[in-house]
Amino acid sequence: MVNRIIDFSSKNSFFVFGARGTGKTHLLKQRYARENNWYIDLLDPELARKYLLTPSALLQELAAKKQVPEWIIIDEVQKAPALLDIVHKQIEATKQKFILSGSSARKLKRGAANLLAGRAFVYNLFPLTAKEMGVEFDLEEALNWGTLPKLLEYDNPTDKKEYLRAYASTYLREEILQEQIIRNLEPFHRFLSVAAQMGSKVINYSKIAQDTGASVPTVQSYFQILEDTLLGFTLPQFHESIRKRQRANPKFYFFDSGVQRALAEELNTTLTPRTFHYGHVFEQFVINEIYRLQSYYRKDYRLSYILTGAGVEIDLIIERPGLKRAAVEIKSATTVAQGDLKSLLTLGKDIPDCELFCLSNDPVPKVIENVHCLPWQTGLIELGL
Repeated sequence: MVNRIIDFSSKNSFFVFGARGTGKTHLLKQRYARENNWYIDLLDPELARKYLLTPSALLQELAAKKQVPEWIIIDEVQKAPALLDIVHKQIEATKQKFILSGSSARKLKRGAANLLAGRAFVYNLFPLTAKEMGVEFDLEEALNWGTLPKLLEYDNPTDKKEYLRAYASTYLREEILQEQIIRNLEPFHRFLSVAAQMGSKVINYSKIAQDTGASVPTVQSYFQILEDTLLGFTLPQFHESIRKRQRANPKFYFFDSGVQRALAEELNTTLTPRTFHYGHVFEQFVINEIYRLQSYYRKDYRLSYILTGAGVEIDLIIERPGLKRAAVEIKSATTVAQGDLKSLLTLGKDIPDCELFCLSNDPVPKVIENVHCLPWQTGLIELGL
């Protein structure tokens, strides 16, 4: 059994958001399936229809219970968003504790749903981290197939490919088409493929618009959809000035390498160590690990990247409250040498109050000049994760 790192409040109502397949339902049942709790699964179409038509039925059923539940868990609450008005009133009137899960807040906001005005905390759930998988973690498997929990049930590559292909098509069908986030699905379908192929590179909105037959504002809205539905996140370019950060185009990282490879139609291409593509996917994996762990541990780290006009790049800048900044270069190499650190050594000295790190597959920790070269697992710990 995988023990998830995420730590929910025991005193306060909260939302749990996460893309499909990240394990929200399983986790909530695992932690809260007790007699003194009430679990409402709105993936049941009859239940969803009942509460959609008559939200007050929740109060009537609650009043009929012999014992007031410690927690009321409403899974996939976006299926009946009017329930949130009832939830709000109950929190105010009785201090009842609620857990509200869904694939994103976007649908709730789009429907002008009540997001409880800060009365409920917000947590995001992601695919499994290496730390959560423990001895079951295998780097090659993670890079090739990603770490969605369902993949642990499959033993062979064929089943994993089919699951990831189905996941990609299910997302298109259910999350986008049925929820009517966009009206014309075909350009978005093309956009997903192009965006997946360009993942972790600086976003060229004009080029993607040209390749997908959509306008630049439409492409920008598509990336916003991916962020809002927790299928990825943007990494801004580092600058001391917040305004200048906002002007520069960000990078985009899909939330899972397996899903990205499915969208890019790369599942039949095996990743080979010591190739450029392998290093590219490894970088995405490590940055995703950092993004997930800092979220779970509530670190409030600010992540960005550096890319100069001359093409000199640092993969990740981490601004850590109360600690020095960290400039991080990510290498898939099994042996790190000084030549791998040119960008860090060139640009690092110009970043004030900053420590320099190289995270890699090299098992031997070392310091080259002032760069801490560490195995990536050890490096995450040194970064406070």
